[in-house]
Amino acid sequence: MKASREVASQYQTINRDVFPARMDIAFYDDQSNRQTLCYEKVCWSIDGDRQGLRYGENPTQPAAFYRLINGNLTLGEVQMLAAGRYLTSDMQLLQSGKHPGKINLTDVDSALAILRYFADTPTAVIVKHNNPCGVAKADTVLSAWQRALEADRIAAFGGAVALNRSLDIETAEAIASHYVEVVAAPDYEEGAFEILQRRKNLRILRIANIARLHEFVAQPVLEFKSLIDAGVIVQWSFTPRVRTVSDFQPAEVEHQGTVYRVQRTPSATELDDMLFGWLVETGITSNSVIYVKDGVTVGIGTGEQDRVGVAEIARDKAYRKSADRLAWQQFGNAYSQLEDRDQLAAIDHMVAQINGGLRDSIMISDAFFPFRDGVDVGIREGIRGVVQSGGSVRDWEVIQACNEAGVSMVFTGERCFRH
Repeated sequence: MKASREVASQYQTINRDVFPARMDIAFYDDQSNRQTLCYEKVCWSIDGDRQGLRYGENPTQPAAFYRLINGNLTLGEVQMLAAGRYLTSDMQLLQSGKHPGKINLTDVDSALAILRYFADTPTAVIVKHNNPCGVAKADTVLSAWQRALEADRIAAFGGAVALNRSLDIETAEAIASHYVEVVAAPDYEEGAFEILQRRKNLRILRIANIARLHEFVAQPVLEFKSLIDAGVIVQWSFTPRVRTVSDFQPAEVEHQGTVYRVQRTPSATELDDMLFGWLVETGITSNSVIYVKDGVTVGIGTGEQDRVGVAEIARDKAYRKSADRLAWQQFGNAYSQLEDRDQLAAIDHMVAQINGGLRDSIMISDAFFPFRDGVDVGIREGIRGVVQSGGSVRDWEVIQACNEAGVSMVFTGERCFRH
C-alpha cells in the first residue's frame, strides 16, 4: 500500500523548474560559418502559478518545453520550417486545471502530424502514447469524432483529441460524455467551451493554425535523439512523397526473367482509402500495419519487431474493437462486461459475419512485406487492397498472393518508419 500511495502522490508533484529561459543551438560548417536556432521556454499561468511543464514522460523526470523564436537553418538542399509558424508551441490554454506534461503535448503534436493531410474534410484524430487510437474523416466534425471514438473506444479513454474544424455544441456534448485528457481545435463555437468546462481537469487548447495545417505538409524540422552516453543523432523529419493517389506506383517487379504485376486495378473508393491509410500510417510507430475502411481506421498494430506479427495484432485488435463497438451499440455495455451468454453469442456471431470489420478493408504497411505470410493475414479476412513500399526480394510472392485472392495493391516506393 505504501508503494501505491507513493506512486499516486508523484502525479501531484510539480518538479522545480531549473531549465533556462532560453536555449540556442548553433551549427558550424568546415569554414566556421554559423547557423543558430534560438528557442525560448514556454510557460503558462494557471490560478496565479506561472510555470512550464509539470514533468516529462514520468513524474520523476523534470522537463521543459521550448519554441523556436529565431533562426533559419539550411543543410544541403533542405531548409527548416521558419520560426513563428506555431501549432502546439503557441497553443492557447483555455482550461487546464493543472499544468500539462510532456505526453500531453507530444500526443497533440502526433495527432496534428496526421491531421495536416486532411484539410479538405472534417477529421478527428485520437492519440494515446504518440499513436492513434482512431482516425476518421466524415461529412461533419461530430461524425468524425464518433467514428474515431468507435474505432477503439477503450484505448481512447484518457486520450488526446484533435479536430480540424471548430468545435460545435453537439460535438462538445459528445466529447464531454467521455474521459479524455486533451481537446485541441482551431476554435470553439459559442457554448461549446462551457460544455467542455464540466471536465475540470480537461486541457482545452485553441490552436488557431490548425485551420492552416495544410501549410505544414512537407515542411521538415530537425529531430534530436540523445544516446545514453550523451551523444546526439540529428535527422530531418520524414515527409512522405506519396500525398495523392497519382503518387502511388504500380505493384510490379521482375524476378528471374518473369514480370509479376498485380492484375486487379483498385477502384476509386479503394484508392481513397489507400491514400487515407497511408497518410495515417506515416504517424504510427513502426513496425506497423493498419487496416482502414470507408475513411476510418479498423485495426491498428504498432511498434512490433516482425511484420507478420503486427499484421496479426492489428487483425486481432480489429476483432476485439468490433466486438466492443457492437456490444455497446446493442446492449449499452462493453463486451468484456457482458455476462449473458446469449448476448455474447449474438455479438460473436455478428463479429464473425463481418470478419471484425476487416472485410473489404485496405491493409497498409509502413514498409515492405519480407514474405507473403504478412499479406496473407489480411487476405484471409477479406481485404480488398494493399499499400506497401515494395522493395522486398520476395515482392513477386506478395504479388502472387494478391492475384490469387483478387486483391489490388500499390507500391509507395518509400517506407515511413517512425521511432
